[in-house]
Amino acid sequence: MNRRELMILLLGNAMAARALRAQQKAMPVIGYLNGTSPAANAESLAAFRKGLSETGRVEGQNLAMEYRWAEFHYERLPALAADLVDRKVDVIAACGGAGEALAAKGATSMIPIVFTVGADPVETGLVASLDRPGGNLTGVAILNVELVQKRVELISELVPQARVIGYLINPNNSAIEPNIASAREAVRVRGLQLEILKAGAEGEIDAVFASLVQHVDALVVGDPLFNSRREQIVALAARYRVPAIYNGREYVAAGGLISYGANFAAPYHQIGIYAVLNGAKPADLPVHQPTTFELVVNLTTAKALGLTVPPSVLARADEVIE
Repeated sequence: MNRRELMILLLGNAMAARALRAQQKAMPVIGYLNGTSPAANAESLAAFRKGLSETGRVEGQNLAMEYRWAEFHYERLPALAADLVDRKVDVIAACGGAGEALAAKGATSMIPIVFTVGADPVETGLVASLDRPGGNLTGVAILNVELVQKRVELISELVPQARVIGYLINPNNSAIEPNIASAREAVRVRGLQLEILKAGAEGEIDAVFASLVQHVDALVVGDPLFNSRREQIVALAARYRVPAIYNGREYVAAGGLISYGANFAAPYHQIGIYAVLNGAKPADLPVHQPTTFELVVNLTTAKALGLTVPPSVLARADEVIE
């Protein structure tokens, strides 16, 4: 190769490298912030990616992702959010709950943030209003306060002899207090008692069932932390013969007794759509709220627990598993 050919080759390589850098810079980057782990979030992440694909964005082709997982160490969320800001991502998807959303909000007022939360985003200070968020955040909110009341009502109807209702919570959930207050009010008006059961990590679930669940007549379960451990929780409820109501049909499909809630995947699917802003501002995108909630009953599990499902519950059920 002569000198002229070498210079042409080097110039061509340099131009190709500049073109590649320009392409990489033009490719939008979404930071995905979650308090759990990749394994625990696999189903939700698949729904998120499906939402992205419906906007024409595919990871690795015309979209890059930066993942930050707290691995159930929720105190790490602010630092992880700050790291995403330092990486200059185009959007932060704060998925999982109010803890992720608040950490992202605390890290930046400039980068757009889309969230999934189970608390009221207005009361938690995330947005100014549901219709007009007003800042750099918007997303999906499932108002669990109302859903907790409904779950207490349903499990009380299904287990009329119950006097003590257990509520399995994740104490690391920064938005859990309004849900606890809602559960307390729901049992109070029925003349019942509420027992709070705490499991802040996957490894604590067995211990909670072994030491505390024996003191309750029925159980309410509903936190994103528990969704990835539903087979374990359903098996423990069966072992200790505790009638339990859950926040999604996936528990009932796995052998749980009854569930009431929105489809698990729906909020993450919507966030995947919202994350590709295409020039829109979060301030102008209303906070999305699911409008469809499913009531699912497993008659085989009811029979195993010696329960007769009231006709009033069966009549309202969207799905009955036999």
